[in-house]
Amino acid sequence: MTHELKKIIREYQSATSKGLKCVLATVVALDGSSYRRPGVRMLILEDGHMIGAVSGGCVEKEVVRQAQSVFADNISKVMTYDGRYRLGCEGILYILLEAFRPDKVFLETFELTIASRQHFRIQSFFEKKEGSNANKGSMVIFGQEQLPLLPGFHTQEKLEVFEQSMKPCFKLFIIGAEHDSVQLCNFAAMAGWEVTIVADPSEEKNILDFEGAHDFLGILPESFPLAQVDQHTAIILMNHSYSKDLKYLLTLKDSKPIYLGILGPFRRREKLFNELMELSPEITYDFLDRIHGPAGLNIGAETPQEIAISIVAEILSVIREKEPMHLKNKETGIHD
Repeated sequence: MTHELKKIIREYQSATSKGLKCVLATVVALDGSSYRRPGVRMLILEDGHMIGAVSGGCVEKEVVRQAQSVFADNISKVMTYDGRYRLGCEGILYILLEAFRPDKVFLETFELTIASRQHFRIQSFFEKKEGSNANKGSMVIFGQEQLPLLPGFHTQEKLEVFEQSMKPCFKLFIIGAEHDSVQLCNFAAMAGWEVTIVADPSEEKNILDFEGAHDFLGILPESFPLAQVDQHTAIILMNHSYSKDLKYLLTLKDSKPIYLGILGPFRRREKLFNELMELSPEITYDFLDRIHGPAGLNIGAETPQEIAISIVAEILSVIREKEPMHLKNKETGIHD
């Protein structure tokens, strides 16, 4: 969710530089089921342009129509959308529409929080019924500081509150700069992940070769930025070089990313592990057990694009702590 808000902030700054007003739409409650859950957001510009989505595409036109009164009077409102009669989902969405005009202090604090990979919270105050009310709106809590999305708004304890904990943007290090790395970078960036490409300095590549990449590092294994690895970080070794993979595993042996994957078949992995333990006898079995190799889910992937999809899917299953299965065999709700 953090990456969606990050994109909304960027688009807001671009829109205000053109003199356009903005309205933020947030799904704050749901009765039943829906394509997306509470906490999703969409920015609507005065010219009708939309950034993000609150559903699969069917609700958005109605949201834009309802947002016109907020553009006109800056008074927040809640709209409901009953998908039982209009969508394939059996649920009622409650969407908070509020004028979006964060000030300079908010924007600077947001940027510092994102850059330092700190958690923050968002509280949205609303009534579970349609109607306009100046007391409705959202606050963002950065540490001990509360900052409103619209200057002058204050919390209203009598209203219902939707609170959302926002984690740092998910980061993926792709170590390797071959064609399959390009494909994985593309899919990961579309998922909203911050992708850093790590390549050998001798390779004639740069960030322009990787669409969607957040950063590019031309470094040797011993220079890998271990301090940037946290529990919101995944690492995938795609060097196509046994010796490079071995050097990186030696460098990473004390790190704790939420996901660490390597390419290549089972035999290659076992050979890497055996040599790794010979070179570093103190290495723990816990570290080896956490390595996903071969990386990816067994979906019959053949092409670089399909392999990238299988790797992204496996990373998602790990960070969401879900065992992959066919949804048609799931007896409870999709999001349960």
